[in-house]
Amino acid sequence: MPEWKKHWSPNPRRWIDSLTSLRIEHYVPKLRKNRIREERIHNEVIVDAYGPEEQALGWYYYLENKIQFPFSARCIAAKVASPLRKGETVEVRSLAPEDSCAHDMLVLIRWHGRNVAVPLSQLTATDADESTVEAIGDWHYWLAQGSCF
Repeated sequence: MPEWKKHWSPNPRRWIDSLTSLRIEHYVPKLRKNRIREERIHNEVIVDAYGPEEQALGWYYYLENKIQFPFSARCIAAKVASPLRKGETVEVRSLAPEDSCAHDMLVLIRWHGRNVAVPLSQLTATDADESTVEAIGDWHYWLAQGSCF
């Protein structure tokens, strides 16, 4: 039986609740709470953010200060908005311009002779310093907790 049929109901409210739980439980696995990461994100990234725009700026400047560019990274997930395939290795050159990061944190990579912006969420550092690895891990953790702008 298809997964969606298990959640079908003639009652629209029950159907919506069921699909919501299906989406959250089956497709966005949450990581266990990490107190140290939670405190760092709250105290260093989003401490004074009072909305999505300020959260985006907080993340942008946090990542800009913590990540040492350039570094090597591997694609851990293919995304529709990115030309990278899972497993590809790239050199990450910098964060994308601030105005490009209002909805997602993007980084610039060199890909087939061009500079291309891709989501940081699809990359993991393979050759980077501790600060860079920690900052990327914080971003991945924040997204895995279901947070967004």
